[in-house]
Amino acid sequence: MSQSSAQGPSPKQEISGGYCFFKGEIVPLADANVNITTHALNYGTGCFEGIRAYWNPDQGQLYMLKGLEHFQRLHRSCRILKIECPYSAEELVDITVRVLQKNGYREDVYIRPLAFKASQVIKVTLSGLRDEIAIFTVPMGDYVKTEGLSVVVSNWLRVADNIIPSRAKVTGAYINPALASDAATADGYDEAIMLSADGQVSEASSANLFVVRGGTLVTTPVTADILEGVTRRAVITLAQDLGIPYEIRNIDRTELYVADEMFLAGTGAQIAAITSVDRRPVADGGVGPITRRLQEVYFRAVRGYEEAYRDWLTPVYG
Repeated sequence: MSQSSAQGPSPKQEISGGYCFFKGEIVPLADANVNITTHALNYGTGCFEGIRAYWNPDQGQLYMLKGLEHFQRLHRSCRILKIECPYSAEELVDITVRVLQKNGYREDVYIRPLAFKASQVIKVTLSGLRDEIAIFTVPMGDYVKTEGLSVVVSNWLRVADNIIPSRAKVTGAYINPALASDAATADGYDEAIMLSADGQVSEASSANLFVVRGGTLVTTPVTADILEGVTRRAVITLAQDLGIPYEIRNIDRTELYVADEMFLAGTGAQIAAITSVDRRPVADGGVGPITRRLQEVYFRAVRGYEEAYRDWLTPVYG
């Protein structure tokens, strides 16, 4: 059984109801709309974050996970896209807490901050346009199952950083992983692994990738056209604390076929064990001991059960 909570609607379910932050106020989600001429809708000129909040029924508390780190990354994405954000990362955390409180959740939640070019113009540019910040939230359980994932190495290459910035969560750039993910699921897989232009492993369509070889945890470097994942850093922290040796280096495609363990790491994916790649089982086809140990500690930490990681969390109530 998964260590995570699968409560909440499917990620594909239509979002409706509740409250969000839009144009400087907390308003009903139904009132937060943009015109079809909006620049970001036409050109993909926006950036976003994905943040989770986890419900702890024993404590009656909802914890936002690494909110400050996510909003700091949003600021970096805004800088790349020349989007002026009028709020500090700390202020965005406070605004998000207010939105969560207004919605009164007693379940796991996904948080989507969005910064975008809001001018209603037809012009391919980033400069001289009006910017807006929005935050909406939705109940969400598992984005993908957390064990038994079947993946395929995609024919779609990961977009290079000097084509569209990989370390920024640019809205328009997500057509790249969408093509890879859609092709994978159409062929019966759960997820796609993407290669960089030089043929080495980059990351999954919507998560960073870790493999285990000879007892050592390995993940790709930030120079492999990956998103600089917040959960990726959390996994590395856990590995250090648990005495698990790790390396950050390039990974060849064929290393995936001889790995002892493999898993995804991301806000949506959480820590999700991969048990086959390109129809080849990973080791014996089960969840390996290092992956299992990391999952156990991670899922306890995000719900406030691990005192050592309470600084990862922002309590929403009280």
